[in-house]
This record gives sequence, structure tokens and C-alpha cells, in this order.
Amino acid sequence: MESTKIIDIAANTLNNKKAKDLNVLRVEALTSLSEYFVIATALSSTHVHSLADEVEEKLKMQGLEPDHIEGRTTGWIILDYGSVIVHIFTPDRREFYNLDRMWADGIKLDLDKILIEKQGD
Repeated sequence: MESTKIIDIAANTLNNKKAKDLNVLRVEALTSLSEYFVIATALSSTHVHSLADEVEEKLKMQGLEPDHIEGRTTGWIILDYGSVIVHIFTPDRREFYNLDRMWADGIKLDLDKILIEKQGD
């Protein structure tokens, strides 16, 4: 699956499930880890898990499984889809690790071009 499709599904799922401070960064020129980071804040540790589960389920419905999942017992879950890594944080973990600042040299994608209005469940 193309990176842009993974980003579309992940970002829209996170947005529809009330994630906060959504950010998508193109980091391929800065690291060999991935092409893109999708970064979001959840309202609580329970919300972190529900967001991660929902993103994983939506991508699984498209035939894509994560290469790796990290942090199921912490306030920061990472869903690694190779070309796209989804980071979901509690507010305190996001502030502490501050990936947005660490990867500030990445290219921030325009969410207005990614997010679509929720059509209902």
C-alpha cells in the first residue's frame, strides 16, 4: 500500500476518534527509519489504546498489518507500517518526548489536504 494511503487512513481515523494535535511529518530525508511520522495526542491512556486499536483495525481492513507495535503498556504506542510510523501519545508523554520539535526539520504536511469530513459511522 502506498504511504499516502496509509497516512490518509491513519490521520482520518485518529481525527474522527477525537485525537488532538494531529501532525504528519515527511522525514525520509532525515532518517532511514521511515518516510512519514503521524503524531497524535490522546486524552488518556485508555484513549491511546482505543486510537491505536482503531488505526490498526482500519488498516487491517485494507489488508495491511503493522510490521511492529511498541508500547502497549505505556503512554506512547507506536504502530510501525514501514514507510509510515504512527505515534500516539498521552499529553504528558508527547510533551516529554517532543517528537514534533525533534523532527522539526521534516516537512509538515497540510492536514486540510488529508482530512475529510466524517460521514458518520
